[in-house]
Amino acid sequence: MGTSKYLSDGRINLYFKYRIDATVDLFKTGKIDYVLVSGDNGSEDYDEPTDFKNELIKRGIPENRIYLDYAGFRTLDSIVRAKEIFGQDNFTIISQQFHNERAIYLAEKHGVKAIGYNAKDLDGKFGWNVKLREYLARTKVFLDIFFDVEPKFYGKKMEIG
Repeated sequence: MGTSKYLSDGRINLYFKYRIDATVDLFKTGKIDYVLVSGDNGSEDYDEPTDFKNELIKRGIPENRIYLDYAGFRTLDSIVRAKEIFGQDNFTIISQQFHNERAIYLAEKHGVKAIGYNAKDLDGKFGWNVKLREYLARTKVFLDIFFDVEPKFYGKKMEIG
């Protein structure tokens, strides 16, 4: 699951760093064979998937094992597109626990068997804004399911592996 690499003040986003660490750990221990990076690429100067890909390659994951989903604008989009575009109906979601809980719920509602791997989280005041955003996002999940909301884009199918 994507997130921005940098905070607004230019520091590295620890959510990004910890998701990279978790992904590298899973790959190097043989728990995953491929990585589908799903994130926002909604403007010319903002590209979460490519930032993740570049960092994963620096950390030793071969480029041919990394697939990019540039239309993962929301968790809903990432989950549904993983199934419908990338042909995955059973996968591991790598994010922080609070995000994995919502993502797994969405996956189950869309016929996907998913497990979560919890990357390290932030404590105290550092994660407060994100936790507030997550509270609102969880509320929106129920509206999305009730109104059968679809991803913003589908696109051409691309099989992984």
